[in-house]
Amino acid sequence: MREAAGLEKRALGAPPVLRKGEDGEGSVQVHQDASMKIEGAKVFSVYGKGGIGKSTTSSNLSVAFSKLGHKVLQIGCDPKHDSTFTLTGHLQPTVIDILKEVDFHAEELRPEDFVTEGYNGVMCIEAGGPPAGTGCGGYVVGQTVKLLKQHHLLEDTDVVIFDVLGDVVCGGFAAPLQHADRAVIVTANDFDSIYAMNRIIAAVQAKSKNYNVRLAGCVANRSKDTDEVDRYCETVGFRRIAHMPDVDAIRRSRLKKKTLFEMPDDEDIVQCRKEYIRLAETLYAGTDPLAPAPLEDREIFELLGFD
Repeated sequence: MREAAGLEKRALGAPPVLRKGEDGEGSVQVHQDASMKIEGAKVFSVYGKGGIGKSTTSSNLSVAFSKLGHKVLQIGCDPKHDSTFTLTGHLQPTVIDILKEVDFHAEELRPEDFVTEGYNGVMCIEAGGPPAGTGCGGYVVGQTVKLLKQHHLLEDTDVVIFDVLGDVVCGGFAAPLQHADRAVIVTANDFDSIYAMNRIIAAVQAKSKNYNVRLAGCVANRSKDTDEVDRYCETVGFRRIAHMPDVDAIRRSRLKKKTLFEMPDDEDIVQCRKEYIRLAETLYAGTDPLAPAPLEDREIFELLGFD
């Protein structure tokens, strides 16, 4: 009876199917309900090491897509809920916090309760996350997509961007990959960032066994040079698809709660905007599905970890 009540509350006819090992050795993953598939939009998941600039990249990329005439939805998947900060100029409440306020009765919510229109019409949502040490990020992502579909907010959307927290350490962090067409990894030209990218590649490769997600490439962010990134990519069969130099304008834009597209037309800012527009055009046109072979820890240390 308890199980039946739980299924009814979640609007499920049967328990989710658990399949062992198919998403990677030793894993047990909850497979996505087919009714939750995002259709009609191009869906991208942005990953990378914590603090590498995923939110800055995601927000400027969202604006670049919108400047090309596309209707864009950005979903922040981090308890900090600051993914859309530069798009809206403020921290907006999370889907999970709002659902708590109505005791998880989603039918009581209106779109304006959890969606904010940001710069140049980009629609912004902060999924949030479970309290520290409890719950699963995958549940949060699932509830957010479910809410969007219930309110028909995905039907006229051209581009969806999931901005996902930190390194991939469990299936919950990888949940947006169940929805994405392409995964984009933000890195820097240093060992720690590339090490995290190597783990993310392994996670995407695991998800690609059961879902349509494929790797699009990586963005070298806040990096004067790209030699280490390029050496890694050449070794594993990956591709760098953009380079954002280490310019102070990006830091200043965060302080001013703005994207680069709202900043003064200084030469370095204009050049960064052009790179974001080029990246948006590349992704929207479609990229070849990449299938790099991630390195074992010893191999990546031998490649990049020593002089």
